[in-house]
Amino acid sequence: MHPNGPHSGQAADPVVMTIFGASGDLTKRKLIPALCNLAEAKLMPHQFALIGFSSGDFTTESWRAQLTAEIGGFVGQPIDPKIWSWLMERTYYIKGDFGNAADFQKLKDQIAAAAQAHQVGDNKYFYMAVAPRFFAPVVQQLGQAGLTKQDANHYARVIVEKPFGRDLDSAKQLNRDLKAVLDENQIYRIDHYLGKETVQNIMVFRFGNSIFEPIWNRHYIDHVQITASETVGVEHRGGYYETSGALRDMVPNHLFQLLTLTAMEPPVSFAADAVRGKQVDVLQAIQPPAPEDVLSRMVRGQYGEGDGKEGRLPAYRNEEDVAPDSSTDTYVAFKLAIDNWRWAGVPFYLRTGKRLAKRATEIAIQFRRTPFVLFRDTGVQNLQANKLIISIQPGEKISIQFGAKIPGPVMHLGPVNMEFDYARDFGASKSTGYERLMYDCMIGDATLFQRADMVEAGWNIVQSVMDVWKALPVRNFPNYASGSWGPQEAEELLHRDGREWRKIE
Repeated sequence: MHPNGPHSGQAADPVVMTIFGASGDLTKRKLIPALCNLAEAKLMPHQFALIGFSSGDFTTESWRAQLTAEIGGFVGQPIDPKIWSWLMERTYYIKGDFGNAADFQKLKDQIAAAAQAHQVGDNKYFYMAVAPRFFAPVVQQLGQAGLTKQDANHYARVIVEKPFGRDLDSAKQLNRDLKAVLDENQIYRIDHYLGKETVQNIMVFRFGNSIFEPIWNRHYIDHVQITASETVGVEHRGGYYETSGALRDMVPNHLFQLLTLTAMEPPVSFAADAVRGKQVDVLQAIQPPAPEDVLSRMVRGQYGEGDGKEGRLPAYRNEEDVAPDSSTDTYVAFKLAIDNWRWAGVPFYLRTGKRLAKRATEIAIQFRRTPFVLFRDTGVQNLQANKLIISIQPGEKISIQFGAKIPGPVMHLGPVNMEFDYARDFGASKSTGYERLMYDCMIGDATLFQRADMVEAGWNIVQSVMDVWKALPVRNFPNYASGSWGPQEAEELLHRDGREWRKIE
C-alpha cells in the first residue's frame, strides 16, 4: 500500500483515471457501473476525473450522451441521478490512435486540464481495456509522453487485463516490455475472478476460523476439485478463441488463482507481497508435467452438436470465424500434484470448458472417509465423505456436506448441508466484480493482482502441456456433445484413481 495513501475502507486519494478502449463493451458493462457503485459506497475521491481514449468517433459530449443513454441496460438497479451527474460532469473523451505520439500528447494535456478543473493533483491511473497486442505499445507511448512518472507523494499505475501473454515466452517478453517503462509496483495485472466476494473470502475462511486451518492438509483431505464451467459457446469470439483455446484462456489466470488461494500457506499478513509470495510458492511446488504425464493426466476436448435450452446447438467447428477442421480445445481437465509438506499425495483435479451442462465455478474439498468398522453391524451400507463446497458463481455460497442419522429405529445415514449464502445472509449485491479491484488499485493494494513471477510460474506449468499437444495433434475432435459435462476421458481421469467428479446440481 502506498505509504501516504488511504487504508481500505476510506475514500481513495484524488486521481485522474484514463480508460484505453473506452468505447468497448467492458467500459460500459463493467467499469462505469463499478465506478458508480464505488461512489455510492463513498469510496471514490470527490476530486476525480475520467478520460476515455479510443478510436471510436466520439466527442466528450457525444460519449457522455451515449453512456447516459445505454447505462440503464447494464445495471440491475437505477443509478442515483446525483452520482451519475457527478461522474458525467468530470468525464472526457479523446479520439486517438494507440500508435500516434501526438494523440498521447493530447491525452497529457487533457489530464492536466482535468486535474486542474477538478483539483485532482498528479495521481494518474490507466486502465487497459484493449486487446493484448496493445498493452506494451500503449505503455511505451505513456512513458514517452512522461505520464508514467511517480514520486513519494504521487502515483502512476496501470491495470492490465488478461490474457497476459499466450505462452511462457510471450509472457516473459510482455513483462520485460512493461518493466522497461514501469516499476513492478506500478503494474496491476487484473483477474476479474478475484473481484468476487467468495474468492476474497477464501483467505478469511481458512485463516480466520480455527476449525478449518488445522484440517486443511493431506492428513484430512482426500482430493480437491476446481471447476469453471460455462454453458455458452464461443459466441462471436471465434476469431479470438481460435488463437487461444480453453487452456490458454482459463488456466494460467483464473484456475491457478483459485488453486493458489486454496493451497497456499498462511501469509504473515494481508500485505500484497506476503500473500502473493505464498501463491508463487504453490505454483513453484508443482512439477511441470513430463510428456508421458501430459498424455495420462491431461484431457482436452472440443464440443460438437448437442441439445440445450435454446434447442439444437452447433458444433464448435460450425461457429462463426472457426476453421472447419479446427483442433482448438474448448475443454480442459487435468490432475496436478503440489509437492510440499501440506499437500504431498493429495491430487488436485481442475476442469474448465464451454457448452457444458451448467454454468458454475466452484472449489470442492473432499475429506478422507472415516473408518467403517463402527457401522459394520448396522444398516449403513457406506459412508459418504464430507465435502466443503466454495461456490463462486453463479451463486456465491459456502456449504459443508456431512452425514446425519435419519430419524427412525434403524441406523441409516443421510447427507445434510450447512450453507452460508452471501445474498441471503448479507443481502444482494450490485457488484460487477470490478469494484474491489479498481478501488484497490486506487489505494495501492496489489494483493489481488498477479505479480510478474506468478504469471511466469503459471505459464511454466502450462507450457509443458502446450508443447506436447502441439506435437501430437488431436484426431477425435469433437469429442463431447454440447450440453454434456465434457469428454468421457475426463471421467476416466478420476475413475482411474477411484474417484469421480462432483455432480453439480
